[in-house]
Amino acid sequence: MTDTLLLDQPGAEPERFTQDMLGWAPWLPPLTEDDLTERHWTALVQKGRSKSPYFMLLARDPDILEYRTRTDMDIFHNPDFGLPRAERELAATAASRFNGCVYCASVHARFTVQHSKRRDDVQRLLDEGVTARIDPRWDAIIDAAVALSATPSTFGPAHVAALRDAGLDDQAVADTVYAISFFNWANRLMLSLGVTTAPGQA
Repeated sequence: MTDTLLLDQPGAEPERFTQDMLGWAPWLPPLTEDDLTERHWTALVQKGRSKSPYFMLLARDPDILEYRTRTDMDIFHNPDFGLPRAERELAATAASRFNGCVYCASVHARFTVQHSKRRDDVQRLLDEGVTARIDPRWDAIIDAAVALSATPSTFGPAHVAALRDAGLDDQAVADTVYAISFFNWANRLMLSLGVTTAPGQA
């Protein structure tokens, strides 16, 4: 396999943020299942991730992939207390909307809807952007996402106070920060490694 550029599709990226299922194409060739060693399969954590070109590209560095994936799962799949899953997904959606990652925004918008049943509110965030006002609790999470994503040091006591005023306890505030921070990093990784494509174009 040669490490040549894989994608040259000007205009392939969707023109708007959406809840539709999108594709993603990497700039460099991902691994194939035939390339995977036992170490790679362990790093993927879930075997179904081998169907994703994103994870198969990250599998070129299996140690980093495993750290990344286990961190992701711990932030989003351990909602026994603290912030409810719907609002962890909202935090990821807001960060992705602010950062311009159409793919991540679509994925986590769908998860937000799945767990909150608030499709219209989520679509409003996608359509209007992070200036959309929805309700005090969601607005506080969105505003925290903007502050942490733009310049982390601008996130401060006023944002924490708004989150607490909206009913979040200390663990929920921490969960908000974890979800936003992870996606502030993940958006930049995905945006630098490939391009979002409309369905059928990946």
